[in-house]
Amino acid sequence: MFLWFDVVSVDTMPTMNPALIKDRLYQYYLLARFDRPIGILLLLWPTLWALWIAAEGWPDPYILFVFVSGVVLMRAAGCVINDYADRDFDPLVARTKLRPIAAGKVTPREALIVFAALCLMAFALVLTLDKFTIALSFGGVALATVYPFMKRYTHLPQVVLGMAFGWAVPMAFAAQTGSLPKIAWLLYVITILWALIYDTMYAMVDREDDLKVGVKSTAILFGDADRLIIGLLQLLMFAGLLLVAKQLGLGYPYYIGLLFAFAFAVWHQRLINGRESHLCFKAFLSNNRLGMMVFIGLLFDYL
Repeated sequence: MFLWFDVVSVDTMPTMNPALIKDRLYQYYLLARFDRPIGILLLLWPTLWALWIAAEGWPDPYILFVFVSGVVLMRAAGCVINDYADRDFDPLVARTKLRPIAAGKVTPREALIVFAALCLMAFALVLTLDKFTIALSFGGVALATVYPFMKRYTHLPQVVLGMAFGWAVPMAFAAQTGSLPKIAWLLYVITILWALIYDTMYAMVDREDDLKVGVKSTAILFGDADRLIIGLLQLLMFAGLLLVAKQLGLGYPYYIGLLFAFAFAVWHQRLINGRESHLCFKAFLSNNRLGMMVFIGLLFDYL
């Protein structure tokens, strides 16, 4: 009797379709924007700045692994919850209407499951670190979860994005040194300023569509003064980076890195001069090189 039951169960059990599984995984891959790593890089550079400064050029290899992996996972989680929050707006915006949720290829419920899974994987990594860093990680998750909804209530969602992207900075100091010195908070403020700069450039791409659907952004808030305000923010950011050099006693390799980074900032101003969408997007993407130049300067200075 039991043998017959087992045979029937096996014979009648529906088989999983490999093509269907592959398609679901691919849609989740797109949902997490693993096909567009620019966000990972923009989040990674300040994390590396913090780790190198906190460790004076020699970060613990395991801590470095945890933070790089965490950057990848939490950026992916941020993309997923962002698309979940914007599921009613994205179909109305030309640049986002083909995203998996907007296109109906991933359900909102699936997106929440993927978001939870990514957060749990990142938290599992953090659990291998000290209690202070674990406690700080809850702030990062909260900021990443809240950010996508801010564009409904404030014209400053880019500030909240910077707070979320920059939270890895104090966490890096906590993990590497067990403390949060003043330089950690200075780097955190610099990271917020930088995110405000590049995400405003990003928002300039969608400004017309955002106005139609009622989404708020700094690009809308700044209006015709957008280039001027971005320029002032760039100056503040580099003033902060110079202050970092003064406080740490950094040498000429760091200043050379800053010089190259500043050259990119000037180029970004030229790109956004006409407020053309494709050039604003190009300026946004190029911020990756700016962050990389700062890191290269730090790397060679400590070497």
